[in-house]
Amino acid sequence: MNTQQQRGISEVPGIAVGHAHCDTARTGVTLIVPDAPAVMAVDVRGGGPGTRETDALNPINLVERAHGLALAGGSVFGLAAGDELALLLSAAGRGLPMAAGVPPVPVVPAAILFDLSNGGDKAWGMDPPYRRLTRQAFADLGHDGEGPIGAGHGARSGSRAGGIGSVSRRLANGHVVGALIAANSFGEVYAGAPPDDGPVAMPKLPAHRRFGRGNTIIGAVATNAPLTRAQAQRVAMMAHAGLTRAVRPIHTPFDGDCLFAISTAAEGLTPVEDVALIEIATVAADLVAIAVRRAVGLT
Repeated sequence: MNTQQQRGISEVPGIAVGHAHCDTARTGVTLIVPDAPAVMAVDVRGGGPGTRETDALNPINLVERAHGLALAGGSVFGLAAGDELALLLSAAGRGLPMAAGVPPVPVVPAAILFDLSNGGDKAWGMDPPYRRLTRQAFADLGHDGEGPIGAGHGARSGSRAGGIGSVSRRLANGHVVGALIAANSFGEVYAGAPPDDGPVAMPKLPAHRRFGRGNTIIGAVATNAPLTRAQAQRVAMMAHAGLTRAVRPIHTPFDGDCLFAISTAAEGLTPVEDVALIEIATVAADLVAIAVRRAVGLT
């Protein structure tokens, strides 16, 4: 695979990224919005997921393309980011067309990570910050980045501060593959391959508090190669291999690990053949591992 590493997932043609966070609450929102409706799929491996509209992405279901993706902290409260993004896109005229006088209906999946116990002020009563942060991130679209920003603000992965990692590569055939990860894993992140023997590094917390530490890696891989919905789902599945290369333990009962796959290719193009699909998915897994490590400052 003759590949060239690029900067972030926004190097994938047709992808725009925006971030916003709140220093007081130590939480945030990251948006991935394609320029046009995109093929999207998802694969969930963690034992405690928090998601919105992921069923709509199943290839057996009706909707062919999605309009945006929201990633957020805040556990269940952060799912409001998906609601707000749907409203923003609809107001911009983006979504499934409806009857006269009815606003367009965007398809907006979302996933959240657990950062409620990170020391930030979560006493927000009836006004969690996620709708406001989504509006800010939407206004920030076009500004990809890394570190303690967006959904990764206030995150933690094992013994390290978490964050956002974003990376891409251009393949020899001209297609670009990218990955964006919000790292907040229960397990430890390793600079090289995690050890395959010896004791598992576990957070030094009582068992009843393990759910309240850092839980869940969420993110997306994207390409401008034309994929079917089933092919995109295969890419999402194979991309999880990158998490197993960088984090140990992974996909625990405490995590809600969730990866989306996006194809920004225009409708009507011939989908890639199986060998090309394998290359895309393998590179996606490589980039997921790199993005996790970049998110915690290891590369």
